[in-house]
Amino acid sequence: MHPDEVKVLLRGIEAGTTTVDEALRALSALPIEDIDVARLDTHRELRQGMPEAIFAERKTPDQVIQIARVLLAKNAGPVLATRVEPQMAERLKAEFPLARHHEDARLVVFRAEAESRLGRIGVVSAGTSDRYVSEEAAITAEAAGAEVDRINDVGVAGLHRLLAAQDHLHAAEVLIVVAGMEGALASLVGGITASPVVAVPTSVGYGASFEGLAALLAMLNSCAAGVAVMNIDNGFGAAMFALRMLRTMHR
Repeated sequence: MHPDEVKVLLRGIEAGTTTVDEALRALSALPIEDIDVARLDTHRELRQGMPEAIFAERKTPDQVIQIARVLLAKNAGPVLATRVEPQMAERLKAEFPLARHHEDARLVVFRAEAESRLGRIGVVSAGTSDRYVSEEAAITAEAAGAEVDRINDVGVAGLHRLLAAQDHLHAAEVLIVVAGMEGALASLVGGITASPVVAVPTSVGYGASFEGLAALLAMLNSCAAGVAVMNIDNGFGAAMFALRMLRTMHR
């Protein structure tokens, strides 16, 4: 149930147009929806402002479709699926004509917020090869109602590119920094801006990058104080962290 629906019920009780019993019946549905293939938390939107997302990797199209139908019916806010391969995306779009597939991000957005209202998130990526992670973060944040400023291809191999974008860094309320290779970009951004920074290491790089482990360790050992770090390639998790920050700032 969406928070606005709860407010309507409570105002109805206050105004005398809704009885306590009617409100109780509306609120009595269990917050867990057991649909055999999954147990869905239908209370998450009320608690956190966004419904569950569907992690599509290793799920069948039929399972994702079944879960999406319940989430769309039981919630009023954005619903999306992550780690969606192109073949599955075609099936999902056939079942949900309004869904949008973002191939670079491996995301399908079934429903998004109609307007940007939460605040501004800057998504900073080191290089074009990091796009699949940075776009996962950017599109997740946009779907949830944040304004997103993409600051692409500003890796440390050309430091002047990042310095030329300082105005964008300072304008963002939260920054997501996505980088592979040695992962140094997060420290540089964290040293420039006062905004909260969440770093995302990517599995981009040659052999000694160990599929993102080198960038992960570099970010965990950042010289800039107060940089939070997500797991390797977890653009969705970074967006959710940034959205939590925005909701806390503006509530």
